[in-house]
Amino acid sequence: MIKVISLITLLLTLSSCILNTPHPVVSNEKTFELEDMYIVFALRAEQLHDYKTASNFFNILYQKSKKKEYFYRSIQNDLLAKKYNKVIQRVDTLSKDTVFDVTLARFKVIALFEQNRLDEAIKLSVVLAAKTKIPNDYLLTSDIYTKRKEFDLAVRYLESAYEKEHNEKILDKMSIILYINLDKKKEAIAYLETHSRMMGCSELICHRLAAFYSNDNNVEGLLSTYLRLYKYKKDESIAKKIIQTYTYKGDYLSLISFLEESGSDDEVLLQLYVFLKKYEKAYKLADKLYEESGDINYLGQSAIYEYEINGVHTIQKVVQKVIEKLKHVVVMKKDAKYLNYLGYIMIEHDIDVEDGLHFVDDALVIKPESVYYLDSRAWGYYKLGQCKKAKQIITKVLTLEGGDDPEVLGHKKIIDRCVKIQKGEKRK
Repeated sequence: MIKVISLITLLLTLSSCILNTPHPVVSNEKTFELEDMYIVFALRAEQLHDYKTASNFFNILYQKSKKKEYFYRSIQNDLLAKKYNKVIQRVDTLSKDTVFDVTLARFKVIALFEQNRLDEAIKLSVVLAAKTKIPNDYLLTSDIYTKRKEFDLAVRYLESAYEKEHNEKILDKMSIILYINLDKKKEAIAYLETHSRMMGCSELICHRLAAFYSNDNNVEGLLSTYLRLYKYKKDESIAKKIIQTYTYKGDYLSLISFLEESGSDDEVLLQLYVFLKKYEKAYKLADKLYEESGDINYLGQSAIYEYEINGVHTIQKVVQKVIEKLKHVVVMKKDAKYLNYLGYIMIEHDIDVEDGLHFVDDALVIKPESVYYLDSRAWGYYKLGQCKKAKQIITKVLTLEGGDDPEVLGHKKIIDRCVKIQKGEKRK
C-alpha cells in the first residue's frame, strides 16, 4: 500500500518556503511595540503543541504588521490543529484580494486532501504544479492521484519530480507504485538499477532493489545488490545476507573471496577452509585468531589443521609441534575432540602409544559412544599388539552410526589380519 504524503512532513518542508517568501515589510523591521513578545508567545505555544493558540498569536502578528509570513505561520498551525475548514475559508478570503499565491494554494490543497475532497484537491494541485514546476508540488499532486488510485497519473508526476532533482525518495515512491500497483516490475527495477549505477547504491535504493529481487526470487540480482550495498556501508547485517546468499547458491569459492577481501566473518571463513579441505589456510587463520583473541579453541584448531595439511605424512618435527600445542590445549580445556586428536596422533606415529591411549580414554569419558574415539582406542590396542582387544572394540564401532567410515573400515581390515596372524602363531 502506497503511503500518501504526511501532513507534518509536508509542513516541515513548506516551512523553508514560507520563510523565504518575499513580503512588503522588511522582516527584521519592528512594526509595533509588542511584536517580539507576541513572537515569543507564539513560538512557545508551538513548542507546547498548542497549535490553536499559536495560530491566534501569529494572526495577531499579521494583523498588526501585515507581514505575510505571520499569516502563513498562522495557517500552518491551523493545519496542525486539524482546522481544515478554517484553513480553506481563510485562504479563500485572502485569495480574493491577491494574485495566485503558491504557498496559500499548497495549504488549501493539504486541507482539501485531509478532508478527502480529492476532486477539488487535484484540480488546484495540478494548477499549482504547472505554475511552480518544483518537485514538492509534483509530489503533492502524485500523492493525491495515488489516493484516488489513478496510479498512471501519479507516476507521471513523480517522474517529473524525479527529472528535476533525481531525489532517491521520489524514485523509491515511484518504484513502489510501478512494482506493486501497476505490476510494471521490470520497469520499476530498471529505474532503480539505473539510478544506482549513475548515482550510487544508497541504503534506500539498494534495500528497495533487494526487496524486489527477493520477491522475484532473483538470487543473482539480490546478491549483486547486497554486494553494492556492502561497499556503500560495511554493515554486519549486510555481510550476513551476502554469506547466506552465497551459501544458498553453493558458491563457496566466491564466498571465500568475499570473506577474505572484506574480513567480515573470519569464523565462517575458517569453517569454509575446513569444509573445502584448505587446511594450510585454515591453520594460518586459526593461528591468527588465537593471537588476536587468546581463545584456546583456536590454538587447538590451529594444531589440528597444521597436522591435516599432510596427515600421516607429516614430518616428525611438525608432529612434535602439533603434540606440544595440543598438550597445552588439553591442560587448559578438557575437550574430547582435542584429547582424542592428541591421543590418536601419538598412537599413529608411535610416540608413546600408552600415553596416547590415556588421552583417548579421557575423551571417551566425555563421549563414550563416539565412533571416532572408539576407533582411536582400537587402533591404540592394535599398535600395542593387543589385536584381540582391538577387534572387540572395532566390532562394536561397526554397529554404531558412522561405523562405515572408510578409515574405520581400513583399521578393521588391518586389525582382522593381525588377529589371524596372532592365532596362527599360537597354533605353532
